[in-house]
Amino acid sequence: MKASKQQQQQKQNQLQQRGCKALCCSCRFSVSSSEEAESSASDRFPSVSSLAHAMVQERLDQMIRERMEASHVERRRQQSSEGTKFVVMVAMEKSSYDPRVDFRESMMEMIAANRLQDAKDLRSLLNYYISMNSNQYRSLILEVFHEVCTNLFLSCKCH
Repeated sequence: MKASKQQQQQKQNQLQQRGCKALCCSCRFSVSSSEEAESSASDRFPSVSSLAHAMVQERLDQMIRERMEASHVERRRQQSSEGTKFVVMVAMEKSSYDPRVDFRESMMEMIAANRLQDAKDLRSLLNYYISMNSNQYRSLILEVFHEVCTNLFLSCKCH
């Protein structure tokens, strides 16, 4: 009988070393107090309580893993959707007495409305202005774009 008690104690110790998560039984085993209730077959196999405990623990571990994987997938989905911006720009023909002011206002409006901050997005906006206007305005567009970006982004970083 001492050998069977030692085996049972070893199995309980193994389960405890494995680490109970406080969600199941906090390592409280229900072991029968009467030695007569144990048969010779149960000496060779783990107790029902130990098996039930192990099954519950394994299922809890699986549920935690699944939840962590699902939250990881959701986080990645949100990050990828945040990285994708769709900017709709409509070109209008306009005659202006002060194209510098008009370009500045237009650029500031586009940057603010579309919350552009990445260099890639700003570069796309600049390319759009250059491609949609005649070559005679190219240097003016570059100057105004530089001024707008300097005022918007350098002034924000100083505070």
